[in-house]
Amino acid sequence: MGRRALRKIDPSLDLSSHLKTFDELPCPWDAEKLFGRTAPLEVEVGSGKGLFLRTAAAARPGVDFLAIEVSVKYARYAAAAVAKRNLSNVAVVVGDALRVFGELLPDDSLAAVHVYFPDPWWKKRHKKRRVMRESFVRDVQRTLRPGGSLHFWTDVEEYFNSSLELLADHTDLVGPLEVSEVPAEHDMAYRTHFERRTRLHEKPVHRCEYRKEKQ
Repeated sequence: MGRRALRKIDPSLDLSSHLKTFDELPCPWDAEKLFGRTAPLEVEVGSGKGLFLRTAAAARPGVDFLAIEVSVKYARYAAAAVAKRNLSNVAVVVGDALRVFGELLPDDSLAAVHVYFPDPWWKKRHKKRRVMRESFVRDVQRTLRPGGSLHFWTDVEEYFNSSLELLADHTDLVGPLEVSEVPAEHDMAYRTHFERRTRLHEKPVHRCEYRKEKQ
């Protein structure tokens, strides 16, 4: 299932408070400089159109959300969606999540990491490009604070199973914890646009959660 064309962004929207490049992020990392306050921080890797981002940010105003999206047009679209709703607890970064985790995010700094429907890179020679790789899962464990969670969903069973093996072999995170499918109460009651499309096509979604043990 390919992605649908994006709607045009309202040119009057000011995205400067929400859309950032890697070089605009605080270095050394300081979440207070980015959000103007100290609050629990959750990171979404691959925000897409930003459905999870804007839904979660609106529902939990006491939590800050950092989204990392490699596609400029999708990052701009997600940033426009949160700017339109005046959600001050969201920042969208155009860039490589591996670099943000590896070079910026400090130990024990995140309340949660969300990875929903990452590109499966189907061809065997391309699988090394997957975000779920040894260096990334090690950084997830390092950056999660004690009690923090990793949420991973995909519609590709092989990717799901290989990621569970990766997490078992290279982290001490507790899991996989089962995540139940929640009935959708209306057309947009899904965590992401991709989940919506997958479930409407009656295809399975593989979900899991991992937690970092409390010290």
